[in-house]
Amino acid sequence: MLIMKEVILEKALTYIEPGPVTLVTTADGGKNNVMTISWTTAIDFDGHIAIITGAWNKSFSTILKTGECVVCIPPAFLAETAVGIGMVSGADADKFERFGLTALPAKTVKAPLIGECMACLECKLVEYIESYGFLVLKVTRVVENENISDRRILHAVGDGTFYADGERYDLREKMKTKLPPGL
Repeated sequence: MLIMKEVILEKALTYIEPGPVTLVTTADGGKNNVMTISWTTAIDFDGHIAIITGAWNKSFSTILKTGECVVCIPPAFLAETAVGIGMVSGADADKFERFGLTALPAKTVKAPLIGECMACLECKLVEYIESYGFLVLKVTRVVENENISDRRILHAVGDGTFYADGERYDLREKMKTKLPPGL
């Protein structure tokens, strides 16, 4: 017999946490910063994504001021680094130095790429939806790090635990009529 039990409402986010753990970089007057965000999502097939944050993150005001950032996807083996970045304020530390990250130049924004990440999305701010803390971004360029062989993407559960999905299911043939051109 299947048994379902009711749990606290706060547990809802542990089932629906939207996207991968990301490292979002900014540059404010030449100073690089990085924050960890796990509330990210694609919102269309035209390169628009959303990250959810607010004034508690130093990078938030920089994104509003500069209108740009880079959303980087760290491989699963950087889990402790990603958590560490999220536990330190850029107001108090140079997080690139503290966590041994390599800042690489981007082409369409001033914020840096992170050399240790498997992919970086250069983004321009399109809209800020204040009531929800949504920063709607337009991806202007994507780069991949082909030197990273472990392609597992880290996902936060929302309770301090994480999963890295390693198993791949190729169902492209069954979905080909729904996939955007070029994918």
